[in-house]
Amino acid sequence: MSQTLIDRLIGKAITHGTLKLTLHDGRTSTYGTPHPDYPDVEIRLADSKVIRDIALDTKLGVGEAYMDGRIIIERGGIMELIELARRNAPWEAKGGFGRTAPHRKVLKRLAYIKDSVNNPFSSKDNVAHHYDIGNDLYKLMLDPEHMQYSCAYWPRDGMTLGEAQEAKLAHIAAKLMLEPGNHVLDIGCGWGGMAIFLASRTDVKVTGITLSEEQLALARERAEAAGVSDRVTFKLVDYRDLAARGETYDRIVSVGMFEHVGVPQYETFYRDCARMLSGDGVMLLHTIGRFGSPVAAEAFTRKYIFPGGHIPALSQMMEASQKVRLMATDVEVLRVHYAKTLREWYARCMEHREKIVAMFDERFFRMWTYYLAAATSTFEWGGLCNFQVQYSRNRYALPLTRDYIEEAERKLLAT
Repeated sequence: MSQTLIDRLIGKAITHGTLKLTLHDGRTSTYGTPHPDYPDVEIRLADSKVIRDIALDTKLGVGEAYMDGRIIIERGGIMELIELARRNAPWEAKGGFGRTAPHRKVLKRLAYIKDSVNNPFSSKDNVAHHYDIGNDLYKLMLDPEHMQYSCAYWPRDGMTLGEAQEAKLAHIAAKLMLEPGNHVLDIGCGWGGMAIFLASRTDVKVTGITLSEEQLALARERAEAAGVSDRVTFKLVDYRDLAARGETYDRIVSVGMFEHVGVPQYETFYRDCARMLSGDGVMLLHTIGRFGSPVAAEAFTRKYIFPGGHIPALSQMMEASQKVRLMATDVEVLRVHYAKTLREWYARCMEHREKIVAMFDERFFRMWTYYLAAATSTFEWGGLCNFQVQYSRNRYALPLTRDYIEEAERKLLAT
């Protein structure tokens, strides 16, 4: 690729902050101008095909070239490189990070249609791809207090990751408006943090379900250690199977699971939740979401991180839930909370680099940290956020104002 094309490809993308680029043949160019709020990064390309791959599909091209050691970062890190590119094209300014060649867009759309079906047969495989890679990695990365692999809640500066995750659990629990004796269903219970928190802080019984065998084993172990195994039950089961059995619950909570449902299954998800929710029950759904209109998942994420996943727009959630008469009684948008969370996870992975490389290999470590860095930039400057949507089947099931949420949070955190 000619120097002119390289300049056009990168020069337009970097205006604030600087990127020094050294090609495989030793030619060097610097793009952008120094700015105190933007990083300065230096990279070297190991071969002549890296620019071509990036031109075909920017995010996939950068990700795979970095994984394979074909992009060598000589100043800064992968977090700074992606931040430099993304921050120069923020979503609010109608900016887009990179491009995808037309034929790649067609392939991406076909892959999206295939992956998004996410039927009960593929769901377990998709979950295992990400969550059954071993609990040891997540123990190094997540907060040890609750092992929360979802967006924390940062109501004030200076919080530790554990404090912010506990604040998230209390924030969600408050929106459930729990009552003594309630039976709560936790769909996608992870390593049991939410279920254990609810059972230890309130007088409720919790059933947590997951499709990950690794998560199930550790969740049961953690519940036993917390002394709540008499009030918490974890099962390896699909929510659709529970609905088919006619099981009902007073409260339903789902955190970080809806991203794996797949668009064709949205209506099924909401219909089954409505069937399982008691007449005066309350449901809280916490999910990554999009500020804008629906789009397919990025190729890198779909290929390496979350096969079968889809990040919903709020319009998709409302359209599916309204068909089954689940009322959205409260909607909260968390804008930058996940970015703060991801930076904490990234820092922990960098701190434990040698251990993670020993568990897997250098290529996995590069893939994983690229994923965390790319996700961080998308929440800081791209089009992603988090939605917390509260649902009920009865308009009188909840107080008429939101005061009860803050009051309940204070009590839960003081326990």
